[in-house]
Amino acid sequence: MTAQLCILTPDPDDEAATGRWTEVFARMAAPLQALGATVEPRPWVDAGDLSGFDLVLALMVWGNYRAVDRWLAAVAAWDAQGIRLHNPASVLTWNVDKIYLQRLAQAGAPVLPTAWLDRGDPELAEAARQAHGWDEAVVKPRRSGGSYRTERLRSGAPANFEPFDSPAMLQPFLPAVGTTGETSLIFFNGVFSHAVRKVAAAGDFRVQPDWGGQVSAISPAPDEQAAAQAALNAIEEGPLLYARIDLVRDRDGRPVVMELELLEPDLYLGEEDGAQARFARAVLDRV
Repeated sequence: MTAQLCILTPDPDDEAATGRWTEVFARMAAPLQALGATVEPRPWVDAGDLSGFDLVLALMVWGNYRAVDRWLAAVAAWDAQGIRLHNPASVLTWNVDKIYLQRLAQAGAPVLPTAWLDRGDPELAEAARQAHGWDEAVVKPRRSGGSYRTERLRSGAPANFEPFDSPAMLQPFLPAVGTTGETSLIFFNGVFSHAVRKVAAAGDFRVQPDWGGQVSAISPAPDEQAAAQAALNAIEEGPLLYARIDLVRDRDGRPVVMELELLEPDLYLGEEDGAQARFARAVLDRV
C-alpha cells in the first residue's frame, strides 16, 4: 500500500510563501517519493479535507506566528477530526509559545536565562536588561520565528525598536553566535540523526541563511549532545517524529538551549549524506 502523505505549507498570502520553502519542501518530498510514497503540499490556511492522508506533517507552516490564533484553531479542528498530525496536536500547540523554555529549565535542561515581558515595549526591555546586568541583550516576541521582530539592545544606546503588544522575551546576547555559532541537533523518532552549525554574518546576530548566516554540517560535542538530550527528555509526548534542538555556548562556554523546534523546523536535510534517507524512513515507520 502506497503511503499518502501531506506536508502543510505556508499561507500563500504570507511573506513566508516567497522564501525558501519550495526548496526545503523538495528535499523532504524527494526521499519519501523515492520510497514509493505520494507527497502532497497543502497550505495550512486552506488545507481542505485531510482525512485521506496517512500522515499530515506540519513541517512547512512557516509564518504561522503572524496568525497564531488562526493556527491554534486549525490544529484544534484537525485534532477533533482525528487527523494523524505529526508532531502531535498538543506539541504543535505549545511549541508556538517560547514560554515552554520555563518548563525545560524546571526539568533540568540548560536553558539561556530569559526575562519574560508583558509586551514588546522599549522601556520595559531596557529596564529588564539593566536589572539583569546584561551589557547586550536580544528582545523578540514569545511567538516568533526566523528572527521575526528580533532586536538587539546595547548598554549606552537607546532602545528604539518598534513596540509590539504581544508578550515578549529578553535574553542576553551571546557573542558565540558570530564565532562558534549556533548548533542545531536533529532527531527523528527520538534518535539523533545529524547536526549543523549556523554562524551569523559579520556584524549581524541572526544565524538563519535568510539573513546571511552560514550553515555547515558538524559532529556535535559530547556536552552539546547531553544538553540536547536533556531538552528532549523534558518533552512529555516524546519520542517525537522530528525535533530540532538549537544550542549556543554561553559566556562560560557551556551549551544552552535557545529553542526547541518541534513545529516547523528546517531539518537541514541537504547538509549531510544520509539525512534525507533517515528522515524518510522515520516518517514511513509512523504509517
